[in-house]
Amino acid sequence: MPYEDLREFMERLESEGELARIKQEVSPVLEMTEIAERAVKSGGKAILFENPKGYNIPVLMNAFGTEKRMKMALEVDRLEEIGERLVELTRFRPSSILDGIKNLGAIKDVTAFIPKTVKSKKAPCKEVVEEPDLNKFPILKCWPKDAGRFITLPVVVTKDPDTGELNAGMYRMQVFDSRTTGMHWQIHKHGALHLKKLAERGDGRLEVAVAIGVDPAILYASTAPLPENMSEFMFAGFIRRERVKLVECETVDLKVPATAEIVLEGYVRPDELRIEGPFGDHTGYYTPPEPYPVFHVECVTRREDPIYHATVVGKPPMEDAWLGKATERIFLPIIKMIHPDIVDMNLPVEAAFHNLAVVSIKKRYPGHAKKVMFALWSMGMLSLTKIVIVVDDDVNVQNLKEVLWAVTSRFDPAKDVVVIPDCPIDSLDHSTYRPNVGGKLGIDATKKWKEEGFTREWPDVVEMSEDVKLKVDRMWEELKKVVL
Repeated sequence: MPYEDLREFMERLESEGELARIKQEVSPVLEMTEIAERAVKSGGKAILFENPKGYNIPVLMNAFGTEKRMKMALEVDRLEEIGERLVELTRFRPSSILDGIKNLGAIKDVTAFIPKTVKSKKAPCKEVVEEPDLNKFPILKCWPKDAGRFITLPVVVTKDPDTGELNAGMYRMQVFDSRTTGMHWQIHKHGALHLKKLAERGDGRLEVAVAIGVDPAILYASTAPLPENMSEFMFAGFIRRERVKLVECETVDLKVPATAEIVLEGYVRPDELRIEGPFGDHTGYYTPPEPYPVFHVECVTRREDPIYHATVVGKPPMEDAWLGKATERIFLPIIKMIHPDIVDMNLPVEAAFHNLAVVSIKKRYPGHAKKVMFALWSMGMLSLTKIVIVVDDDVNVQNLKEVLWAVTSRFDPAKDVVVIPDCPIDSLDHSTYRPNVGGKLGIDATKKWKEEGFTREWPDVVEMSEDVKLKVDRMWEELKKVVL
């Protein structure tokens, strides 16, 4: 059975020895960050701070901070299972990754994961309905130079003004005062698109609802690179194999997860911007101050005894690395369905998601590596990838030692590089000369063919014969006790 809410996930973590309860008084200003960072970088447990200094609401952190917990969160043995289920169930082979995900609607059992609306009296997030006061929540100030306190794991719900389709995304929110926050809508995000559409119509405000403390499938889905007008709540239902329960908001025409811990309701105006940041970000740098929309909170609904769910980003690896790795593994089967020549892909944690993709291929024709580079640069959020390295299928892309070996031994900088100027780049890339626009680099680290102008013979790779490997396999269990 899927988790009904965040609390059921926490119970599972605790039952498997994956949750640590900290009873000492710990401040949400900097101190929780330092503890959580030490935990995640050591492969430590999820943490429930039961006694936040100055507050009576516990704080959950590092819930997804290992591969094991990420699999537990999505209830799979292998993260690829979710993408494989999607590939298996679709009725036709799509021409693009976007078509593949949109084809969720063509699956026979679509009713199994269309969101279900429940009545307010049955929704735990409606136990308390009150006037907004963000100061009562233990919202973190993560790093010394942060501009203030930031909500770091919000599921932000908006509605497309044209289609009426709900969108759920995750965007950090700087707390300005008890009733207003920033809304960090980068230009590539769907929330920003909804606000832009509204502005073009001349409408006054975009209604927004923010859910904090949701079940793991909903939280992950809000971070997934889904196409425009594809419901994250439906995708969450697909992941959990059961419909997500939504409830209508009190003051805005939106629906939110019924089992959320805390819900903020309000609006954003297209013509109102305010300086947001700096913020210690997942790039390892402070994102500089910039103008972003202002979220006005008009109503708060919550559980009687809410749990505040938060994360910390910073110099990788941090907890968000496993959300990123989940996306890599979940969407790989879809990418391979569209491009069967792709064997594996690695988006290294150290490269902050959008800066590097390493792909292995079964090379079949001259120029094949370049074709794969451009294919990736045409796919959804992969279009923001700064560097693509393509290697042969004898290279394990998950082993960066092997990747470096291939790059340094199969790549000629004078011939095997693709450089493209003035392309879309992640908003958090601080190396570009202009915001959101920069260069792309493609590195062809495959063995080159004569048809590609390589006239030399490739030397054989140094490898042991299979018969010797098999013979030593039978001896190794005893030998390694002495050798290792």
